[in-house]
Amino acid sequence: MRRTEGVVSMSRESNARRSASVAAPAGVGIEQGAGRFPWVGMLALAAAAFLAVTSETLPTGLLPELAGGLHVTTPQAGLLVSVYAFTVVIATTPLTALTRRIPRRPLVVAVIIVIGASSLLLAIAPNYGLAVLARVIGGMAHGVFWAVTGAYAGHIVPAHQLARAVAITSGGVSLAFILGAPIATVLGHAFGWRAAFAVVGCLLLLGAVVVGLMLPKLRTSALHGAADLAPATGGMATVTGGVATITLGDQHRPKRRSRAHDASVRPVMLVCVLTVLITLGSFTLNAYIAPFVSDAMGLGEGAVGPMLFVGGAMGAISVLLVGTVLGRRQNAAALTGLLLTTVGVLLLGVFVGVPPLAIAAYVLWTLAFGCLPPLLQTQLLHVSSVRFRETASALYTTAFNVGIGGGAMVGSVIYAVWGILAVPWAAVAILIVAIVMFVLTLRTRAQAARAGGAA
Repeated sequence: MRRTEGVVSMSRESNARRSASVAAPAGVGIEQGAGRFPWVGMLALAAAAFLAVTSETLPTGLLPELAGGLHVTTPQAGLLVSVYAFTVVIATTPLTALTRRIPRRPLVVAVIIVIGASSLLLAIAPNYGLAVLARVIGGMAHGVFWAVTGAYAGHIVPAHQLARAVAITSGGVSLAFILGAPIATVLGHAFGWRAAFAVVGCLLLLGAVVVGLMLPKLRTSALHGAADLAPATGGMATVTGGVATITLGDQHRPKRRSRAHDASVRPVMLVCVLTVLITLGSFTLNAYIAPFVSDAMGLGEGAVGPMLFVGGAMGAISVLLVGTVLGRRQNAAALTGLLLTTVGVLLLGVFVGVPPLAIAAYVLWTLAFGCLPPLLQTQLLHVSSVRFRETASALYTTAFNVGIGGGAMVGSVIYAVWGILAVPWAAVAILIVAIVMFVLTLRTRAQAARAGGAA
C-alpha cells in the first residue's frame, strides 16, 4: 500500500468481496493532465480557507459588540469561541466518516456554503441561543472543510507537489490572521458587528461558487474504487499564528495488533498534553483580546483591528523563524518560546496601564507563541513511530482545539468573576504549569536516552 504521508491516508478494503486492494497515489483521481500544477484550483481553495478562518476568528475581535447586540455579558460572548472549537473536536470525526461517499467537489462547495450560511445566521441572530446554534453549525462544517480540502489537495496534485499544495492552502490561513480578521474587525467597528458577519458570509457564498467552477473534477473511481478515501479518525486543522496544520486520519478498520503497544504512544501523549496546556494558557487571554485592548489597555475599540494585524504578522514571522533557524534545535527553541510567551503575557498584566510597554509585551507574546505550534508538531513527529504518526497527528490537532475552546472557557469564568484585568494572570498560571511539565518531559527523555545508550 502506497501512502502520501501527512496529507492523504489510503486504506485497504477489508471486505472479503474486495480482497484485491489498489492504492491510488496522489493525483490519480484528477481528470485533467497531472503534469501541470493546478494553480487556479489551489488558489480557489486558499481563498476559501482565508474566508473560513476569517469567519472562525471574527468573534475574537468583536466580543464587546457581540455582547451588546445579543444582550449578554462579554464572557458569555467569548464562549462562542469555545462552542466553535469544541464542535470541531466532537463533530469532525463522525461527519467526515458519514460524508466519505459523497463526491469531493460538491462536498467542498457544500461545506463552504454551510460556513457562509452560519455566518449569515449569526449576523441576523436575535438572541444568544440562535448565535450559539450558528456557531455549532459553522464548527461542524469547518472541521469537514479541512478534512475534505486536505484530501482534495492530495488528489489534484502529484506526490512531489504536495508540499506546494499544502503551503498554498496554509497561505490563505496566514492571510486570514494578518488581513482577514483585522479588516473584518475594523469593518465591524465602523458598520456594526452584524455587517461584518454578513459581509464574510456573502463572500463565503460567492467563494463557494468560484471554488465549484475552478476546482478540477475527480473521477469517482478514484474515491470509491478499491481504495477509499476519507478519514474515520477525523481530519482537522489547527490554526494559530498563521499556521494551518492539516491532518487526515486513518479510515481503515483497526489492525488486530493494538497501537497501544507502540512504544511511542506515551511520548506522543506527553506532547499532546503539553499542547493542550500551552494553547489553553495562551487562548485564555487571546479569546478576550478585544476587551483587553479596548478597556484594560484603554486604547479603545479602534485599536483592536490594528493589534490583531500586528499579532498575525508576528505569527507569520514566527513560522519563518522556525523554518530557517529555530528548527535546528527544536527542544531548546520550544522551551525558549514557551518561556517568552509566559513573559509576554506576564508583562501585559504588569504594564497594562502603560500602552507602549503593553504593546511591546503583546508583540513578544504573539511572536513567541507563534513558534510553538510548528515546533511542537515537529517534536511529535520525532517521537512518534511511523505506523503511529497519522494517529499522533490527529491527536495533536484535537489537543489544539481542546486548548482553544478550553482557554476561551477559562477566560470567560475569570472575566466574569474577577474582571478582565485578572485574565492575564490566569493565563500566566497555566503557562507556568506548562513550563514545569515541559522541563520534566525533557528530563525524562534525556534519562531514557542515556538508559538506551547504556544498554
